[in-house]
Amino acid sequence: MKKRIVFMGTPEYARQSLEALVDAGYNVVGVFTQPDRPKGRGKKLVLSEVKEYALQKGIEIFQPARIRRAEGVDALKKLKPDICVTAAFGQILSEEVLLVPRLGTVNVHASLLPKYRGSSPVNWCIINGESKTGVTTMMTDMGIDTGDILLQRETDILPGETAGELLIRLGEIGAELLIETLERLLNGDCPRTKQVESESSYYPMLKKEMGEIDFSLSAEHIVNLVRGLNPWPGAYIKGEKLTLKIHSAEPIDYSGNEENGTIIVASPKEGLIIKAGEGAVSVKNLQAPGKRAMDIDAYLRGNTLPQGKSIYEGM
Repeated sequence: MKKRIVFMGTPEYARQSLEALVDAGYNVVGVFTQPDRPKGRGKKLVLSEVKEYALQKGIEIFQPARIRRAEGVDALKKLKPDICVTAAFGQILSEEVLLVPRLGTVNVHASLLPKYRGSSPVNWCIINGESKTGVTTMMTDMGIDTGDILLQRETDILPGETAGELLIRLGEIGAELLIETLERLLNGDCPRTKQVESESSYYPMLKKEMGEIDFSLSAEHIVNLVRGLNPWPGAYIKGEKLTLKIHSAEPIDYSGNEENGTIIVASPKEGLIIKAGEGAVSVKNLQAPGKRAMDIDAYLRGNTLPQGKSIYEGM
């Protein structure tokens, strides 16, 4: 008899693992995902990627505001899962929830644990300038990403890769790793390794204010911030009159003695280059309030930024 699996997840990263389970023939008897959220100016309710896929496949869907409350626990118990699988679910599981699946709960985490525990490991890896990351499957316990490691797979972070782009790749890797993990768990030959606490690191949730660019930092650090906060919450330059969201930038060598934040170059032909604490930042793509994102040459054809002045004064 096929094992009964309940899946818990919300964004595209999670949908990739759910799709892999279905394609591999696993018996997914229910899906838990975050409640529909209002989005955009019209505040229209938007379904999660996991919900959309579950609807397509006719899988029963549950959306409790808190799965650890009675309604969520009762719904889970009625499904009688042998195993629960989580991937970017967005809710903390209580002990009562964890005790429901007979064989435990497997989590697909987007980092090489015990490093980068927390809800935004992909973003922080890029912000911190890491060159490698990966995916870990682990047994969920009461801690935050502290459970026993099952399997891991490493990958290089590509030059210029944003958090959004990397997360899609890790979703593909995680989906493959999940299937291998379940096969080995059910066969009884899956390794299980306790995490070394002294090697662990935890990073907090992302907040919008983290995106404000400080040009006293190095160009490399600033560009890593731009990449790591793309697509959300986004890095930005806050000027006197407006705020520009920066979608893409590159670090360049520069040794001038201007004040940090000075506009070195600003023209459609040569682009926008801003002095940083070390080197300079070449802005490639930005977005003004209420406008669409555009390449810097297009922006500078319609907007003037004063060369030799502070970027903050020019805005």
